[in-house]
Amino acid sequence: MFGELVPTGGGDPIPLMKKRLRVGRRDGCDIVLDFGNVSGHHCLLEVDEGYWFVRDLRSRNGVKVKGKRILVGVRKRLDPNTEIYIAKNGYKISYDPQALGAFGTPPQDEYVDDFFTESLLARAGLKKKDKK
Repeated sequence: MFGELVPTGGGDPIPLMKKRLRVGRRDGCDIVLDFGNVSGHHCLLEVDEGYWFVRDLRSRNGVKVKGKRILVGVRKRLDPNTEIYIAKNGYKISYDPQALGAFGTPPQDEYVDDFFTESLLARAGLKKKDKK
């Protein structure tokens, strides 16, 4: 076992039995979450350099880490005891990085410049003129 997802609202922990796990509502997923708000293939959990990471697989209701929604397709590190929401279902991830081979500085998240945080005019240094 490589760790577990512990439901924040109570319930049995979900063991993380492989270093790469597809999470979703479909039967073919490694971790099946049978909730209507969870997509068929919702997210991917995988270990890299001893740390768990999550990647949203274009889910309808998203993935949140520490209360902030992650961008689709971008890999986000999950440190031990980090709170993660898969749709509206909360979990804390429990694991020991050293037991999974971690040493030195933890690997970084993927960085993506969020192109849609401001308008194209603002990015170009121009202001939109007010209509009269």
